[in-house]
Amino acid sequence: MTTIEVQGVSKIIQKQTVIQDVSATMQSGKIYGFQGINGSGKTMLMRLVSGLIRPTRGSIKINKKILGKDITFPESIGLFLENPAFLDGYSGFQNLKMLASIQKRIDNTKIKNTILSVGLDPNDKKKYRKYSLGMKQRLGIAAAIAENPEIVIMDEPTNSLDTDGVELVKTILSEQRERGALAIISCHDLSILQLMSDEILLLESGRIAKHLVAPNFN
Repeated sequence: MTTIEVQGVSKIIQKQTVIQDVSATMQSGKIYGFQGINGSGKTMLMRLVSGLIRPTRGSIKINKKILGKDITFPESIGLFLENPAFLDGYSGFQNLKMLASIQKRIDNTKIKNTILSVGLDPNDKKKYRKYSLGMKQRLGIAAAIAENPEIVIMDEPTNSLDTDGVELVKTILSEQRERGALAIISCHDLSILQLMSDEILLLESGRIAKHLVAPNFN
């Protein structure tokens, strides 16, 4: 069981409060949606939970371990944050293989199967710089899920995807939930989040304005 506890977290950047007194508890086997307009705090909260930045006040615990004190980053996390970035001169497979070489948890077969699962061809020699926006999104999703992490965080993964791509993201998230992962997804479109999430946090000006639980999303 993986648990994330956000306790009274605020983040101040250049004297501006971007996250204000946020508290939430999330656990494995569920998909949590972060919804709000641009600037509402969705991405910032994801950055805090992933350990990329530290809260000004409050604490974030991953399985009772405090981020920034007991652990530097979550011990098992797959992250798709903002615009995915890969090496332009390498193919999708080559990029994921380099990432996989860091922890050596998966082999080439797993990498290829993951690329296939997001609708890309693992044998495509096309360089990343020639990828369309939709292909870049799909590769970013593949990188986030390839090693079967306990926590999966995806920031606006449906951007630049067509209807089939949105359905693919829905399927992938369901698979992550079924294997017991804790998944967090952000989207400005509430209707899309309602199709994918078990719980939704509506963010306004860095605060949680509403906490909605399926099936009573209205």
